[in-house]
Amino acid sequence: MHDATPGLAARLSRGPITAYAGFDPTADSLHVGNLVPVMILAWLQREGGRPIALTGGGTALVGDPSGKRAERPMLPPEQVEANAAAIGGQLSRFLSFDGANAAAVRNNAEWLRPLRLLEFLRDTGKHFTVSYMLQKESVKSRLEAGISFTEFAYMLVQAEDYHHLFKTEGCELQVGGSDQWGNITAGIELISRREQAQTHGVVAPLLTTTSGAKFGKSEDGNVWLDPRKTSPYRFYQYWLNTEDADVERLLRVFTFRPLGEVADLAAQSARDPGKRMAQRLLAEDLTERVHGAETVRRVIAASGILFGGGDFRAADAATLAVVAGEVPIARVEPDALTPGHPLVDALVATGLAASKADARRGIQGSGYSINGDRITAERPLLRSDLLGGRYIVLQKGKKQFAMVDVGSPA
Repeated sequence: MHDATPGLAARLSRGPITAYAGFDPTADSLHVGNLVPVMILAWLQREGGRPIALTGGGTALVGDPSGKRAERPMLPPEQVEANAAAIGGQLSRFLSFDGANAAAVRNNAEWLRPLRLLEFLRDTGKHFTVSYMLQKESVKSRLEAGISFTEFAYMLVQAEDYHHLFKTEGCELQVGGSDQWGNITAGIELISRREQAQTHGVVAPLLTTTSGAKFGKSEDGNVWLDPRKTSPYRFYQYWLNTEDADVERLLRVFTFRPLGEVADLAAQSARDPGKRMAQRLLAEDLTERVHGAETVRRVIAASGILFGGGDFRAADAATLAVVAGEVPIARVEPDALTPGHPLVDALVATGLAASKADARRGIQGSGYSINGDRITAERPLLRSDLLGGRYIVLQKGKKQFAMVDVGSPA
């Protein structure tokens, strides 16, 4: 917890509370940096509270200046709606939509789009002074570079969200990252002035790694929940590569394991860090929650192949497909395997050899393998080499892999 409003503890002591967190659909997927407020909602639900996940189909048309050095590009309304729908589906993997405290997903386009300008200025704008708004960090940090009136007014639009959810859903708590504190307190102020009621906010610190890097980033950019943007294999590897100094903290934040168990696991890992026990558990837990148990099994099997010399022939077609997504691929028509496709062509096409001459030298030096079997003489790739009816695995040395893909399973 980074900050919370006075009186929150006393309110929570009186019983369960309804809380919401907002997610602006500026992309068609959440990334792992968004998972902090998601986990707050998930924990709140486990403790008896009712969570509301708000997708900002309306606020995304305005743009939140919080934490941004420049104004966001405006997205077409139809793109915003598509993004909101995609994000809503991802949130369902962390929240339960059954029972007395069933979670709800709401889209603020429902009440913001019909809002009339004069009505908004009269009922919301009149409760805020310009000096109050200028004191907010999201505004102050942008004054020198410039901030449009649209983004300047964003906090009032988000305040309208909180007021609407208070009136229609009995929502008394808004949660988010620390960069949302100004927006959250604006909503609390609006409800206090319009309804003479007390509501609350709580924010978590923005996560960074021990090395100071922004959490949720890889060499390729954001680590997304959508498998089309970040493959389940790379999603798993992101968590598996967590630094030893960060893993206990991330287990506390991103899993539902009891804190005592987390501490014990971290202590065991510290005694034998080479096994990366805590990192494996973190990676398995998050990948299963986002992508499913069967996908975790395939990803772990694929990791064994790529890093541990696993048995290619024992892998099923789905596992081989995971491997194929992470290594260079040469696509070959099925008919080319009868009578046979030149191996040297495949080695060059996949980048395992710089030229046909380089490939032949490597073959003569026993530097290549087909499906894990080392070859000592040049030979064609045949239909009998297919694994899973579709793939042939090529290997240079111990760690360089590539695959030949013949398309649909034969």
